[in-house]
Amino acid sequence: MKKMIIVPAIALIAATALASTASSDGHADKAMKAAIDARKAQMKLIAYNMGILGSMAKGEAPFDSAVATSAATNLSAVAKLDRATLWVEGTIQGEVPDTRAKSEIWSDATGFEKSATELENAADALIEAAGTDVAAIQAAMGAAGQSCKSCHESYRGPKN
Repeated sequence: MKKMIIVPAIALIAATALASTASSDGHADKAMKAAIDARKAQMKLIAYNMGILGSMAKGEAPFDSAVATSAATNLSAVAKLDRATLWVEGTIQGEVPDTRAKSEIWSDATGFEKSATELENAADALIEAAGTDVAAIQAAMGAAGQSCKSCHESYRGPKN
């Protein structure tokens, strides 16, 4: 009689443990996907604002100090988003879907942070340049573009 009670009880405990694990894994998966989606949105906002400034620098759009200042200010704010919630450990290309984040982001955290700070500094320089003229934007765009390029080369994997 004890065996008849113990076996179902063990099965119930095991099923509860598995369901709990699956539920927490599902939550972890949702949190990782949300972090990946958020940092993709960050990159889109960076690209959007860099595009506005780049169009002016290339002469494809007329220079407008107010628009340039707005785009540079947006770029600066987006570049300074707290990376702790965006670059969650375990969200590495090949380990989870829909990301190009290389493992070096975490194994070389100091280098990654340095690259992010370079973008922040370049964005701040663009704010100052935006209130000046096209030549100032052109000069400042070089550092901003280089910071994006070097970070992508080191920390972004190939397209899947």
